[in-house]
Amino acid sequence: MRRIDSLHDIADGLGELAQADLRLARAIELSGPVPLRRKPPGFAALAEIILSQMVSKASANALWRKLELAAGEITPAAVLALSPDALRETGLSRAKAETLRRVGEAVICGELDLEHLCRLEARAAIRTITAIKGVGPWTAEVYLLFCAGHPDVFPAGDVALQSAAAKILGLEARPGSKDLYRLAEVWSPWRGVAARLLWAYYAAVMRRDVLPVGAG
Repeated sequence: MRRIDSLHDIADGLGELAQADLRLARAIELSGPVPLRRKPPGFAALAEIILSQMVSKASANALWRKLELAAGEITPAAVLALSPDALRETGLSRAKAETLRRVGEAVICGELDLEHLCRLEARAAIRTITAIKGVGPWTAEVYLLFCAGHPDVFPAGDVALQSAAAKILGLEARPGSKDLYRLAEVWSPWRGVAARLLWAYYAAVMRRDVLPVGAG
């Protein structure tokens, strides 16, 4: 499986998508540069994604700064050393705080190897991550996109992707996750690049502050 590791990989994917779907060809023209947005795999990256669930980019950044200030560093041990009250004082919801603790515990006890996960086939990796209570498909898919470079993962539950897809595809209403996943099947095996393109379109054309946001 070819990973999305560079802007060259993005360019190759965009070229294939433009040939496969003329609607995406037009979106590519309008979107400007499509960023790679790769991050090193590990607890910190997954924690950042969990913090970004259902909030704006600015809110997610503020939560990250407060958590980092409280913990000293974003590691499983440092987060678990914080009391539940200390976690809530960072502005985290109870659900996000409990999810971070469960992920940290799974990493420390060896149940979850976030680097090995990036070498698995996407479905197997998603099953492994979502086995942890509080970690849903969107969180798992975004982790695989940006930490593993999976080429064909598409977080159809993301509100920004749904909104961009409605505009690009000329839909009357924003599609739900099941409908968008079905629509995106024609973009395989480059759905990971298609997702990046739709986020770029959402930011450049729809003029929205964009961070992968959606259901957890």
